Amino acid sequence: MTGLRERKKAETRAALGWAAIHLTAERGYDNVRVEDIAEAAGVSPRTFNNYFSSKAEAIASRHLDRSLRTAAALRERPADEPLWAALTSAALEQFTRGPEVEAMPSPAHAQWVTGVRTMLAEPALQGERLRAVATAEAELAAAVAERTGTDLATDMYPRLVAAAASAAVAVAMQHYLDSADPPPPIERLITDAFTQVAAGLPVPPR
Repeated sequence: MTGLRERKKAETRAALGWAAIHLTAERGYDNVRVEDIAEAAGVSPRTFNNYFSSKAEAIASRHLDRSLRTAAALRERPADEPLWAALTSAALEQFTRGPEVEAMPSPAHAQWVTGVRTMLAEPALQGERLRAVATAEAELAAAVAERTGTDLATDMYPRLVAAAASAAVAVAMQHYLDSADPPPPIERLITDAFTQVAAGLPVPPR
């Protein structure tokens, strides 16, 4: 029962976070109310307030939750798997389309990109986005430290890896938004980004 309850809570949180993103990209940040997000997710405004303190937090939650799941997945990868192969697999697991996306699919790529760019430029979101990134990188660094036997207090390595992995995902997602329609699969972009980082970012041949 505990497992079922936690899964239901995670599904509700994901539905609210996705609804917040979807509606904001569609209507603009100032034109979306908490009540709208709750209705789109099929819950009450009171339920929304049980999960988030603001719509900005709800929007930022998708990146945060995906990153926290990446850290959890990394801890479950085989111990003898090379670090960057494990990181790549752990990150890719989090980009499977969930039921919340199936229930509220994105519009055409060009329309979606325009809405998402406007949303990401919203000043009211910046603080929550920074907090989400910091929390996510700290948790991923802890997972990397456990896997590599390094010490967060004395070694830079786990935080460097976490920051590089976070940047790789961010660049892959930005490249996805910048691509012409149809964009390359996000899974391919993430894999390529991680591969380049793992190789030490060699200069491409001219």
